[in-house]
Amino acid sequence: TPDRKPDLNGFWQALSTAHWNLEAHSASEGVPAGLSVVEGGAIPYQPWALAKRNENFENRLQADPLRKCYLPGVPRATYLPFPFEITQTPTHVGIAYEFAHATRTVFLDGTPHMEDLDFWMGDGRGRWDGDTLVVETVSLGDQTWFDQAGNFHSDALKVVERFTPTDASHINYEVTFEDAKVFTRPWKLNMILYRRLEKNLELLDYECTEH
Repeated sequence: TPDRKPDLNGFWQALSTAHWNLEAHSASEGVPAGLSVVEGGAIPYQPWALAKRNENFENRLQADPLRKCYLPGVPRATYLPFPFEITQTPTHVGIAYEFAHATRTVFLDGTPHMEDLDFWMGDGRGRWDGDTLVVETVSLGDQTWFDQAGNFHSDALKVVERFTPTDASHINYEVTFEDAKVFTRPWKLNMILYRRLEKNLELLDYECTEH
């Protein structure tokens, strides 16, 4: 870019099964089999939280917040099975998603997080670490899940995303989760984001109506 940062402008998409389950899982009706994207394989839940996750899994067809048309939260919006668009400036990064017109504005101008507020897509503040865009997001509330399998968090969640281009068409996407109310320690996931190269590509509407 003119300010000598990697150019992330354009359309991207994750090609993984993380939307259905971050951890390794077998195929089932409507769900493709997948390997874990979690570093170490399993999410380090506290015992009570693991029981809650298992309860969520049993009730997932009704309880998944996306089935109620809630916004997907961070980072789930990034690995839904739809493209998303990044628009980059020296002071802001805008991210637009197909699902329910979800958007994020990541501020790069050094302003602090707002306090005592909750947003479905959180409050994101970013900075450049070499060629890596680092985004810290807080104020995410406790109403979203990480996937269809019921993996969840509390209102104490902090998410740190690292977008590292490996070439013009691939981004290594690493996410660190911190939530002392739910997990025994911080943990990470990793996946690749792929640049969509079709001509005349644009985000289409995915209107959500609760059933």
